[in-house]
Amino acid sequence: MAEVSQDKISKAYEAVELAKKSGKIKKGSNEATKVVERGIAKLVVVAQDVSPKEVIMHLEPLCKEKNIPYIEVPVKDDLGAAAGLRVGTAAVAIVKEGESKDLIKDISA
Repeated sequence: MAEVSQDKISKAYEAVELAKKSGKIKKGSNEATKVVERGIAKLVVVAQDVSPKEVIMHLEPLCKEKNIPYIEVPVKDDLGAAAGLRVGTAAVAIVKEGESKDLIKDISA
């Protein structure tokens, strides 16, 4: 797994927050998987502290196959908070970027 800079991690959380307000997101590994398989996800953000790892293991190769930007963040609770949840979430897929378009470009650059 490639090391992700703190800057990119912050941008990933921010992109999720912006997309939640101004675009559309899918929360959870099942929902994220569905939109990746359909090829409509713009960015997939996955938490590293998910247990068991099998829940999210398939997402990175699937994103590579579909050419969808993929980033890992350290904590599922923070990812859940960014997605507007009271609980942690394993994965969030941004389906409509809304105001997060530039952030997604930065992350996937």
